[in-house]
Amino acid sequence: MKLYYSPGACSLSPHIVIRELGLPVEIEKADLGTKKTEKGTDFLTVNPKGQVPTLVLDDGQILTEGPVIVQYLADRKPEVGLLPPAGSMDRYRVQEWLNHITSELHKRYGLLFNRGIPDEAKNIVRNDLLNKFRFIDGHLKGKAYLMGDRFTVADAYLFTVTNWAGHVGLDLSDLQNLQAFQKRMGDRPAVRETLKQEGLAK
Repeated sequence: MKLYYSPGACSLSPHIVIRELGLPVEIEKADLGTKKTEKGTDFLTVNPKGQVPTLVLDDGQILTEGPVIVQYLADRKPEVGLLPPAGSMDRYRVQEWLNHITSELHKRYGLLFNRGIPDEAKNIVRNDLLNKFRFIDGHLKGKAYLMGDRFTVADAYLFTVTNWAGHVGLDLSDLQNLQAFQKRMGDRPAVRETLKQEGLAK
């Protein structure tokens, strides 16, 4: 398999999951501005959406959308336990978190990264996003991860989108449970190695 990524983008989530699972996946960087990969390939010929993450499967099929990709990857090695068994309530809870993060957090960031949106509108989005993070901070009280003591694919996604806060003027410093979660995530060996590979840490 091959994962196309852009440093620090939402593709960081499946990249972390790949390392947590120890899967033999080739990694190739894509420039989202020029739509060229680091090997000179027209990225739009790989994924017409022009977005990361993009996963090319062994049989040549293309899988897109981060929350789907991380579930696909986790199911390749179910014994690792990054995703509860199909049909279990815990599985649906992880999917619930993935959906919440993608719809309530990830998409709001898109507005803040858009240079064409007026500052007044961005301030409204920041306040809304802060309230969403406050909810998550409350949920994390007394928990190591979203599902309690067990790391799942949803945690990789939450870590990724929380990392964007400083880039858009969103102050999350008073959310102590969330900050502790971010540190805990950053201390995981697979996360450290992923950040290094993407040039986001030394």
